[in-house]
Amino acid sequence: MKHFLNTQDWTRGELDAVLADAARYKRERFGDALKGKGVALVFFNSSLRTRTSFELGTFQLGGHAVVLQPGKDAWPIEFDLGTVMDGDTEEHIAEVAKVLSRYVDLIGVRAFPKFVDWSIDRQDRVLNGFAKYSTVPVINMETITHPCQELAHALALQEHFGTSDLRGKKYVLTWTYHPKALNTAVANSALTIATRMGMDVTLLCPTDEYLLDERYMGWAAQNVAENGGSLAVSHDIDSAYRDADVVYAKSWGALPYFGDWEREKPVRDQFKHFIVDERKMGLTNNGVFSHCLPLRRNVKATDGVMDSPNCIAIDEAENRLHVQKAVMAALARQ
Repeated sequence: MKHFLNTQDWTRGELDAVLADAARYKRERFGDALKGKGVALVFFNSSLRTRTSFELGTFQLGGHAVVLQPGKDAWPIEFDLGTVMDGDTEEHIAEVAKVLSRYVDLIGVRAFPKFVDWSIDRQDRVLNGFAKYSTVPVINMETITHPCQELAHALALQEHFGTSDLRGKKYVLTWTYHPKALNTAVANSALTIATRMGMDVTLLCPTDEYLLDERYMGWAAQNVAENGGSLAVSHDIDSAYRDADVVYAKSWGALPYFGDWEREKPVRDQFKHFIVDERKMGLTNNGVFSHCLPLRRNVKATDGVMDSPNCIAIDEAENRLHVQKAVMAALARQ
C-alpha cells in the first residue's frame, strides 16, 4: 500500500502522472474516483486552504470527508509507546489509526512541529504514527514537509511557462523576514520539488544558520544528480535574483535556534531587507513570483509584487484543489 507522505517517496513518473491528472481535473472538476468512499481529515493545526480544498475535492470526486480536530472535537492522541497514559491524552495512535481505517478509505494528517526540539520534530512522529498503524493510505496535509503544496507549485509553474519541462529555469528559493519563527515545511518541499524538476536552484538565505535540515539538502543534491539542473546556496541578494525565472519566498526559523526563538529574534530582525520587492524582481528575467500563502504583505513581499501580473500565488493556491484530487484518486486506485 502506498502513502503520500513526501514526493521524494514517489517516482518522477508517478509525480508526472499526478500532475497530468491534476491538469485534467482543473478542466473537468467533477469525477467519480471517490464515489462511495470516505476520507478522514485529521487536523492538529488550523487551516484555510488545506481544509477547504480537501473537503471540496473529496465532494467533487463523489466521496465524503469527515474533519476531526484531536483535542477539540476528537480525543487527544498519544504517539509514544510505553507511555503510562495518565495525563491529557485519551487514546493511542495504534487504536485511532486502526479504527479510522475500518471507517474510511483515506486519511489526511496535518500536524506542525512542536518547536521545542528539532531532533524530535524531524522524526515526524504524528504523520509516521498514522502511516505505521493505518491500513488505508495516509496523506501528508503538512507536517515538516508539505508535498501537496509542492505539486500545486509545480503545476502553477508548468501552466505559466506552458510546458511540463522546467529544466533550464533559474529558480530562487528565498528566505524572507517574519516577526515569528515559522515551520520549515514549505521551504523543505520547495527545495525538493524544484530540484526534482531539474531546475537550476539557488537557496538564498541570510547566513548558513538558515540552511535547511541536512535531510532536505541531501534530497536536493540527490535530485540534481538524478534529474539534472544544479543547486547553489547564496547569501547575496542581488546575484541570486539576477536573471531568475522563478522567485519563491518563504519565512522559516534558523534551526540552530530551534525552540529558543527569543535568542534568534535579534538575529532575524537584522534581515528585514530580504523582503521581495519591485527592485529585486526587476533584476530577474521577467521572473514569476509565488508564495504558499498566507503572506504578510509588506513584510514578506510588497503590495507591488503581490499585485503584479507576474505573481502566481493565487493560481498556486487554486491548484491545491486539483493536485489533491489527483493524489486521492491515485491512492484510491490501489
